[in-house]
Amino acid sequence: MENTMKEIKEGVSALDFDSNTTVAGGVRDFYGEDRATEDQLVTPWTFSVASGYTLLRDPHHNKGLAFNQNERDAHYLRGLLPPTVATQALQEKKMMHNLRQYQVPLQKYMAMMDLQERNERLFYKLLIDHVEELLPVVYTPTVGEACQKYGSIFMRPQGLYISLKEKGKILEVLKNWPEKNIQVIVVTDGERILGLGDLGCQGMGIPVGKLSLYTALGGVRPSSCLPITIDVGTNNEKLLNDEFYIGLRQKRATGKEYAELLHEFMCAVKQNYGEKILVQFEDFANHNAFDLLARYSTSHLVFNDDIQGTASVVLSGLVASLKLVGGTLADHTFLFLGAGEAGTGIAELIALEISKQTKVPAEETRKGIWLVDSKGLIVQSRVESLQHFKKPWAHEHEPVTTLLDAVKAIKPTVLIGTSGVGKTFTKDVVETMASFNEKPVILALSNPTSQAECTAEEAYTWTKGRAIYASGSPFDPVEYDGNIFVPGQANNAYIFPGFGLGLIMSGTIRVHDDLLLAASEALAGQVTQENYDKGLIYPPFKNIRKISAKIAANVAAKAYDLGLATRLPRPENLESFAESCMYSPDYRMYR
Repeated sequence: MENTMKEIKEGVSALDFDSNTTVAGGVRDFYGEDRATEDQLVTPWTFSVASGYTLLRDPHHNKGLAFNQNERDAHYLRGLLPPTVATQALQEKKMMHNLRQYQVPLQKYMAMMDLQERNERLFYKLLIDHVEELLPVVYTPTVGEACQKYGSIFMRPQGLYISLKEKGKILEVLKNWPEKNIQVIVVTDGERILGLGDLGCQGMGIPVGKLSLYTALGGVRPSSCLPITIDVGTNNEKLLNDEFYIGLRQKRATGKEYAELLHEFMCAVKQNYGEKILVQFEDFANHNAFDLLARYSTSHLVFNDDIQGTASVVLSGLVASLKLVGGTLADHTFLFLGAGEAGTGIAELIALEISKQTKVPAEETRKGIWLVDSKGLIVQSRVESLQHFKKPWAHEHEPVTTLLDAVKAIKPTVLIGTSGVGKTFTKDVVETMASFNEKPVILALSNPTSQAECTAEEAYTWTKGRAIYASGSPFDPVEYDGNIFVPGQANNAYIFPGFGLGLIMSGTIRVHDDLLLAASEALAGQVTQENYDKGLIYPPFKNIRKISAKIAANVAAKAYDLGLATRLPRPENLESFAESCMYSPDYRMYR
């Protein structure tokens, strides 16, 4: 000790001590971590048993103060928690109280994401029990702002990031994910996030949000869900110059380089997870979205929510609206503002449903459906210059350049906005719709709220309370002329969780258009007379798990009828089977 004190007094560094005993007089540095510098490699050793401090940091198993006294003894938690034992219900009450203190939606979003990383079951318990309050927080519209600011709020990585740097190694990257029994992947390349444009790598908020809804609304186990972002760069100059941007700092890859990366990804997914892995494409740009769906729909279980999910939920609302406006789908004329993924996807599913009902070929039923793009009404004289997915909608008509003139010329009974551009359903447009329709159906579907073609208040005011209105993002109830109008929400969250559950529980290997029609019919069947009395064409979200179970059962039944299902024998009661498959967020007791 005297010699040691003498060395210190003489200015000898504490790091010159015998490393086999202690470091700086403390506990023995067995792995040499405290003595390492940036250029000295250290192996990141850790524990593999979820006990003690490790258990409290494991979001899949952590229960916080809900660990009882026996669990605290069995899992070495004594002293690591305050003495109080709190129920999950009390934890839920406290979390909701805390969330409601926040005035800024993005703060609520960040608090929910933090909870998901700390206590997975409590996160889903909150989301399930308070779905109408929290859905706008974890999904649209707040998720749009979260994606825009993802680099700034990024704390813990969620999901897999596959960039051009991983080309040739994608299968290895997939194997890095800790969960092996994956059933559904939601993937984006970030090029067309909601109505916000190219957000590159920061689009990860969309797959993360979608998969949280797969679990909360559809009951798919969170451990079987994998969010993925394909990072091929971004053309967003603001992001490229943002010091907090988390993606590749280069212009977006296209052509052969892009196609090869996506093909390697699709092959690796199937090789790693098998034939029945569901791959849901999200927020790809139009040209890539249609190409990917066409290329892989015959070899993989793929689903594009922007094209097919949106189409299914909108068709459901239209079928339900017939109870209010009368007639059949074939009796109505449809006009779309927006001819991209959503617009053409919805239009095609409407045409297929009318064809199914009337036994008239889809080529004929398309003639009652008109689309307006940035250059005006899509007509036959423009066909040579149209993208391939717009050509089926080029009908015989003189050119029309504005939406208002198209409304006057076509006289639609249903006006649908999928343009991604806000305030495009002007007062003149809506009043013209109301001039020749007793109950004009107006669907302003673009997300987030700021991009809606018109607000609920505008639709009800300009039609003097006669509109049948639904939007993509939520709007508050509107009072007009002494009446309260509750706007519907044509939210894809009605469809894709139940649709995905139906595919998974039946072992379906391919998506067929008839499965989308089955989902639409099941959702439309859930609208009650009480809902209709309020002007609603969608059921309330508070019953979403029951709704998802019915959708899953209807989808699975159609899959069995078409010979696409592989899970045999077929369950006797598909709805009961769907409910039995659903994940429960209630805490488990540990032994």
